[in-house]
Amino acid sequence: MSAAKLLRTTLLSTSIAAIGLYAHAQSGEAMTVEGSSGTPLTATPLETFDSAWAMTFLPDGRALVSEKDGNLWLLDAEGSKLGEITNVPEVDPRGQGGLDDIIIHPDFEENNTVFVSYVERDEEDDSLSGAVVEKAMLSLTDEGGNLNERNRVWEQSQKVPGNGHYGHRLAIAPDGNLIITSGERQKFSPAQNMDMNLGKIIRVTTDGKALEDNPFYGSGGVTDTIWSLGHRNLLGVAFDADGQLWAHEMGPKDGDELNRIVKGENYGYPIVSNGVHYNDKQFFGNHEDYPIYENPALSWTPVISPAGLIIYDGEMFSDWQGNAFIGGLSSQALIRVTFEETPLDNQGSGGTSSTMETTANEAERYEWGKRIREVEQGPDGAVYVLEDGEGGRLVRLTPEE
Repeated sequence: MSAAKLLRTTLLSTSIAAIGLYAHAQSGEAMTVEGSSGTPLTATPLETFDSAWAMTFLPDGRALVSEKDGNLWLLDAEGSKLGEITNVPEVDPRGQGGLDDIIIHPDFEENNTVFVSYVERDEEDDSLSGAVVEKAMLSLTDEGGNLNERNRVWEQSQKVPGNGHYGHRLAIAPDGNLIITSGERQKFSPAQNMDMNLGKIIRVTTDGKALEDNPFYGSGGVTDTIWSLGHRNLLGVAFDADGQLWAHEMGPKDGDELNRIVKGENYGYPIVSNGVHYNDKQFFGNHEDYPIYENPALSWTPVISPAGLIIYDGEMFSDWQGNAFIGGLSSQALIRVTFEETPLDNQGSGGTSSTMETTANEAERYEWGKRIREVEQGPDGAVYVLEDGEGGRLVRLTPEE
């Protein structure tokens, strides 16, 4: 068989497997899915949503799922809808923005605090928009709940035209502070403009205050809140067991990135990229050409369009503790990534003072047949996948029995 024919046969087989996963599991029946390294998993569909965006688990095993159109659902411990949460922010969903991320405070059992991100339009010019983060108290019932005492803690500055690259993924750091990813809104230069918080990772208190140990504190304004800069479209953020922050971002045409986030570092966009512009014009160079910018731990060409990120620490998949799981939109895949510490090469130090660097490798890919928007780890240690678009499924992954 020729190499070309073999490639076509392999691609066809992969596509059929992905379509089979989607079609067979629509009914809720569990089935086996196999990764590119041959690891089988049991996939069990639990519920369906329209344009789901984020998921977070509550201490009692229930969960919250947001939909871009403005719905926030309470699920039971089995993953079925119980009812809606009311008094959520009103949104006018357009493009990539609407009601988006939802996370809970680490002390939720004591304070009932949640954080929600969404996109709002400018009151005077409807063509302008920006992401907002609110802090609220969640009152739960057996069939839903309500958001109370909503307070704005952060917003993108400034609002700009367009409906893309909002970012606004949220995480609570081990020190209790709030991490916010802020996309560059498809405007390129804001990622390097220190007077704007677009194209940055933000670190503030849970009340939205700047922290004195932030790298640029004392400069005034939004600059006081910046943790790192030179980012594009950040749709995944997570801390590992050592408290190290990780984030991924979509590259332009090729060059998606998974980055180890270092305080005060510049990740180069839009000056350098491992991809090219959509008109095929080159950037000034790639990361290796400009070591003053932080290198990605892993880069993808062709792109995967990453969305959702966890660093796994459960017992159900004990061999995968410390691995990352990333959802893929355009790649329609779930991707598992491993990490490795290697001696630092002086030619690619990226401005860090460490003698070691962390590299990452794609270890396994599960072809899915549908865009994946979110990945979460459940309290039971299972991996939960939330699909994008109308009728997207919530699927629970467990070891094959």
